[in-house]
Amino acid sequence: MEKQLMAYQLGEKMESFVLLKAADVRTAKNNKQYIAFTFEDTSGEMVGMYWDASAQDIETFKAGRVVHLTGKREEYNGKAQVKILQLRLPAGGEPTDPGLFVTRAPMKKSDMVEEINQVLFEITNPTWNRIVRFLINKFQSAFFTFPAAKTNHHAYEGGLAYHTISILRLAHSVADQYPKVNAPLLYAAAIIHDLGKTVELSDPVTTQYTVKGNLLGHISLLDGEIVEACDTLKLDPTAEDVVLLRHMILSHHGLLEYGSPVRPQLLEAEILHDLDELDASIMAIQTGLDYTQPGEFSEKIFGMDNRRFFDFEGAGLTDKDTKKPES
Repeated sequence: MEKQLMAYQLGEKMESFVLLKAADVRTAKNNKQYIAFTFEDTSGEMVGMYWDASAQDIETFKAGRVVHLTGKREEYNGKAQVKILQLRLPAGGEPTDPGLFVTRAPMKKSDMVEEINQVLFEITNPTWNRIVRFLINKFQSAFFTFPAAKTNHHAYEGGLAYHTISILRLAHSVADQYPKVNAPLLYAAAIIHDLGKTVELSDPVTTQYTVKGNLLGHISLLDGEIVEACDTLKLDPTAEDVVLLRHMILSHHGLLEYGSPVRPQLLEAEILHDLDELDASIMAIQTGLDYTQPGEFSEKIFGMDNRRFFDFEGAGLTDKDTKKPES
């Protein structure tokens, strides 16, 4: 049986069908063009450079296509990559469906829809409830299929909704622990905080930033969507309840240099920022450790300041896994 992409060890020859998630044409110092590929299958992603690419190569090997890859796993600057020996399109009878190679969220879409819908009933403020329901209905298809990012964390089909659910679960724990937290506001903002990524990003397969995404960013895009929702719903976008929700969204990256036009100035806004950071960090580290052997360090993780994390014996085991048998 053919190995999956991330199962190959350092120095091992690779023979696999993979998806071209990205195929960026660049120009080297010698003025020759090359293609920076991101290869993907359901085990994960790996990059590789296709040097001295011809015009025919550029036309043939486009993002979104399945290819047969022959190469060798190498390492560059602490990150795994493929030394490409040969690329070709599939022949008759070989796989061509990109959907067979896309990494997906560990929850079924129907289960994610149900969990989000249940939380909507906990948003007891009618203004917040109406705005959130309106936006979820407007972007429902993309919300449950898009990734949460191009890279770094939850960068897979359904990752946006799964990231949202993770934050909601954490938010419930915080609200239970601290009764003064306005839970409906926290839940409302948590559900829609990254909804602008459905406009910022292109699609769940060959994910790229759109023109709007590059020029405006998902935070500003979502604030505009809230204002438009208010117009449709006959709500005042400057009313206090709406301003509180807008502040939650505008401040959730925490710092101005990270894309937020304002810093959190509500308890709930600070909590949302902290939970967003926590979930993103944990997932980025876990993804790195998924491909790390016990007793070794992970590759450098870009989203964690290029730190490497140690996978120790017993990491990730539950009490049940470590419980000694009764004598």
